[in-house]
Parts: sequence; C-alpha cells; structure tokens
Amino acid sequence: MRNLITGVVALLAGTAIAKPIISNAAVHFKGPFAVDLDSVHNIHVSFDDDFQGDLRVVYGDCDLTHADQRHHEIGATHVQRNAQPDRLVWIVPGNTFQGGCLHAYSGHDLVGRSEAFRVKRSLRKRQSIADVADTLGPWFDGVVYMQSKNVSTTFVAEAKSKKVAIVGGGISGLMTSLLLQSVGIEDWHIVESTQRVGGRIRTKYLNNTTPDEYQYQEMGPMRFPVSVKYTDTNETLDIQDHKMVFQLADVLNGLNGNDSDLAVNFIPWIQSSPNVPVNSNGYRLENGRVPSRAELAAATESNLTTPAAEAEDPEAAEAAEEAFEDFVNLTDDVMREISTNIYKAHKDAVENGLFDWSEAAYLRYALGVSDNITDFIAGSENGPLWEYDSVYFAATTWRTIDKGLSRLPMAFMPHIEGKVTFGRKIEGLTFNNDTQKIALNWRDDPLAMTPRSEEYDYAVVAVPFTKVRLWRTPVYSSSLTRAIQTMNYQPSCKIALHYETRFWEHLDPPIIGGCGSTDIPGIGSVCYPAYNINSTGPGVILASYQSGAPARSLGALSTEDHVALVQRAMVEIHGEVAAEQYTGIYDRQCWEHDEHHAGAWAAPFVGQQDLYLPSYYQTEWKTIFVGEHTSYTHAWIFSALDSAVRGTTQLLLELGLVDEAKEIVETWMGRWISV
Repeated sequence: MRNLITGVVALLAGTAIAKPIISNAAVHFKGPFAVDLDSVHNIHVSFDDDFQGDLRVVYGDCDLTHADQRHHEIGATHVQRNAQPDRLVWIVPGNTFQGGCLHAYSGHDLVGRSEAFRVKRSLRKRQSIADVADTLGPWFDGVVYMQSKNVSTTFVAEAKSKKVAIVGGGISGLMTSLLLQSVGIEDWHIVESTQRVGGRIRTKYLNNTTPDEYQYQEMGPMRFPVSVKYTDTNETLDIQDHKMVFQLADVLNGLNGNDSDLAVNFIPWIQSSPNVPVNSNGYRLENGRVPSRAELAAATESNLTTPAAEAEDPEAAEAAEEAFEDFVNLTDDVMREISTNIYKAHKDAVENGLFDWSEAAYLRYALGVSDNITDFIAGSENGPLWEYDSVYFAATTWRTIDKGLSRLPMAFMPHIEGKVTFGRKIEGLTFNNDTQKIALNWRDDPLAMTPRSEEYDYAVVAVPFTKVRLWRTPVYSSSLTRAIQTMNYQPSCKIALHYETRFWEHLDPPIIGGCGSTDIPGIGSVCYPAYNINSTGPGVILASYQSGAPARSLGALSTEDHVALVQRAMVEIHGEVAAEQYTGIYDRQCWEHDEHHAGAWAAPFVGQQDLYLPSYYQTEWKTIFVGEHTSYTHAWIFSALDSAVRGTTQLLLELGLVDEAKEIVETWMGRWISV
C-alpha cells in the first residue's frame, strides 16, 4: 500500500504548473502533458481565486482562435469561486494528433491554454486500465466505461470524502477497504452479519487450541496453486492470477510491521501423495481397508480389482470422448494461456463457444450421442466448459498459509478497527431520489415493521447472491436482477475430526499429507495436514469434503449422524487405530445451511456467466457488486480479490479519480498479468 500511496503523491507533486501561454489566463493546466491514445486521463488544473462561471475545455491546434475550431471537446461545467475542480477527465480519442493544446473558454473568452501535448500509443508490456478490452476478455474497458458517464471535472477533495458502505466482511469486502484507504478514501465502513471477518475463509482450531498448537483444519478454501510443470517442454510456468494472494500477504505484512502475531506466511501444501485413499470401485485390501493410490495401482497390474463399469457401446463412448476433447481443445498451449493470463483465456473460451455448452449437452445435442452414453461419460452437470480448474489442479507446486488461512483476514483487523459493525444483517437497499444516496436497511428487532437505515454515497455489496436475492432493493436492470435471483451456487459439506496423535503418519505405508478420495458414499475427498509433518501431539484430518448433490443429502443429516458416518469411514480407511485414537471432537460445516452464505461458491449454469458478467460492471443505483460470484473464476480467494480490484476501480471511475483507478490496476494487476 505504501508504494501505491507514494506513487499517487509523486504524480501529484511532479505536475508543475505550466507558465501561462496567454496573458489573461485564469485557468492553469498543470499536466501531465503526455497522454496515450484511446485512454482516459486526469489533467490537473488550477484557477485564479476570483474565477467563476461557465467553463468549456477543448483540444485542438495551439493557435486556434475559437472553440468551434477544436479537434474534440473535453467537457463543460460551471465553476463556483468556492468550488473549483482539481482535475479534468480527458477521454483521449484514437485520432488525437501530436502537439495540440487544451484550451479553456468561458463563454467566448479564452481563459487558459496548456502547453503542447505529447500524444503516444502505449508501448507498455503490462496491462493498464487503458489496455483492457471488455467484460468477457482481459478486463473491462475503462475508456468505454467513462464514455458512458458524464464526468468531465473532478473535485478531488469532494470525491475522496464520499461515504462508502462495504456490505460484507469477507475477503472481497476487506480488500475493497484496503484499496479505498490506499488512495485516500477514508470514509468507508464495513457492515458484517457475523461476529468475525473472513466470510468463507474459515479455519477451525479444534479442542479450543490456538493456531500455534497446529490442531486445525480448513472448512473453507485450503490452498493456492503456484506453478505447473509441462512435461512436453520440461518448463515450469507460474499460475499468474493467484499471485495476487501472495502480493496481498506481502502488503499486509508490511503494513503490520511484520508483527508475528499478525504475520501471513506461506508453507508448502501437499496436494498429491501416493498413500492417500483412492476411489477403488468397491475393491478392498485383504485386511478390509480401503486401498491407497499406490496399492490400487499395484492391484490393477495384478488384475485383482473389481472391473470398472463399461458403457453399453465402448467404441461409441470412446469416439464420443475423443470428439468432445477435440472441441474443448485443452492442449498444453491452452493450459499455458490460462496459467499466464486468465482474462484473455476467458475471452478465448467465450469466442470458441465453450460457454454455450455443458459436457452433457455437447455430447447429446452437438454430437448426437445416445442418452445412456452421455450419462455414462458426463452425467448431468450443467456448467459451461470453462477449464480454469483443470489448470489449477494440474499444479505441481502448491502453497497454504501457516497456522491457517484465517490468518489472512485477521491481518486486516488493525486496519478496520472502529470501521466495522459486526452482527448487523442487512436485508435491503433503498435509493433516495432526493439525496441521490443509497441506504442500507436492517432490523435490530426481527418483528419490527419499519427497518432501521443509514445512507451512503455508494454501496459496495460483497455478499453472495444467495443472500441478496432475499433483500428488497431498487429495481436493477433485468440482467443484474436475473443474476441475483438465479445464479447457481454449489453446496459443500466438510467434517474435520480430531485424534490423539497423527497416527496416519505412522501407518504402513505412512500417509504424509495429500488429498485422496473413496467410494464410501458421502465422504468425497479426505485431506491430511501438510503442516508439522511427523510432529507429536494431537492431529486433525479433513475426513470428508463433499460437494455437489451428495452435499445436499449430507446437510440434511443430523450432526450426530453425519459425524458418525465420517468416523466409520475413517476406520474403514485406516483400520481400528482410527477408532482408538478418535477423541470425539469434530467440526462440521455445510455451507448451503449456513445462514450467512447459503452456498459454498458460485457455479454458473450454461448461459449464466457470459450473460450476467457485463452487468456487474455497471453501477446501478449507486451500488457496485463484488465477490467471487462476479469474477471470471469462482471458488478461489483470487476470484474474490480480483472482483474487489474491479469494483474499486469502477467506483474510482465513477468519482472521476482516473489517476487513482490507474494506480490500483497497475499496482494489483499490471505487475503480474502479461499481455
């Protein structure tokens, strides 16, 4: 953040006032006097103390004698002596010529002229607000966005004094507060429905332990993919988008003075391990236990396993799968593109029609495959063919946060102290036509007929649509309304179990970290801690991580029955030692049944993402929506952070603070997204 603030201050300090080119100048252009074509810029200005009246600013030859001879118009406003703007917002057309000047007119009188401008085409190798294309591609086009607004002048002090509500204290809401603070907007307030920050980042420290006792499991997100090694070229490529998480940790650690109590430190995460349990299609070892990945591979070579189910027509199924893979075309080159620039990859996926089909729909209706073969290959999933998760889970290097992912939101606490209200459940938004402000509505007494409310200049809503759809709101556009009402969310349940020792690390063969799976109904994945390997003392297994339709059935179970089902599975996987070592301590999280979230993550159906995404980039009724559901990807911390960068930039452009918007983009995206 310090670098961001320093950059803005340096920009302001470095714009020296140009010498007046006309003798009676009352308007003084301070620069900067170099702009990019097809871009949006702030031009800094000052006025004589006694100047007031109509102001019109145009660009044209430096010796033009009348405003009608202009090349193009910058904008017009009325200036009050006690309210003179600090900046102009200049949307620079692509045909702007070199060496022209800005001219300020009040009526027919020329009252100011700038130095000649250097106009250039941007040659930067990093994305900025001016380089982005559209809502389906690299990022939303700030120039087009500004052209849709009637913002020609900016009063910086007034703009930065706006009162902003941040609804939701999850990671996107917290990131929004950090970004606003970094550019000098300080009148923001977080309203959170729970008694904690972090949202779906939820580390549970079992048995009332502290983080440094290492008896925890992640009941929300768990890990970050770092890089992928490609065997065809033996090269290793970083997964660029998730670098925003590591950058955020660096910023927070710096702001917190590397305080060990608030430190966010990364350690290796073990995603794959040979001795984790595996879905064995009913096959069991002689001792009755579920086989490990290595043991199943050995049994398969010896033809000891139960045969897998076969399609009614294996040759037709194989041909269908090949045709489907040809359509998706998830080659190493495509995977490299997703790793390198998720935004460009998203645009390419839309243009290639991948968002028009689910796997089942493509097999059935594009290829004409039979219902039975379609069901055998693809089931009935209705998500688009957006393959970012295939790249993420192909990662060969992973990281997690030492002492738990909840350390990340906790590192924000010193910076939101006194600026967050906990336990306030927002249930609606109201726009006031008279004040042009947006109000948050809530009830301290649930039976009160009239809610309480507070007005803000803008509201940044970082709340899942599963909750917003129950609010009373202004009438948003049809696309945004449909997104709020119908966006699909994935259910997910997790069970963490506490044991007297880390017995799994002493089995034969030992299980050292990693996530496995099993054919036991309702269990899904089983993940072993990647921290404190071979340490003494109690340990915790993420004994069940189940998403999708089975999670709905699990969520309907009583806690007692659900935990018992999972503990029996641990005995079936590990043997009697799991029964002997179980302490009876557990944690259970079914996200669809969580009153503050009502779902684990956004999982758009076919047609939802590409249809609804553009609506998130429009500010309606002084409301901006952020959160992983409004991003290009879903279910990852990066997705939420990305949405906060977009939402904050969107707000800054609303306020005409173009310099700050560019600085946000350059600081948080331009450093690591290559074009």
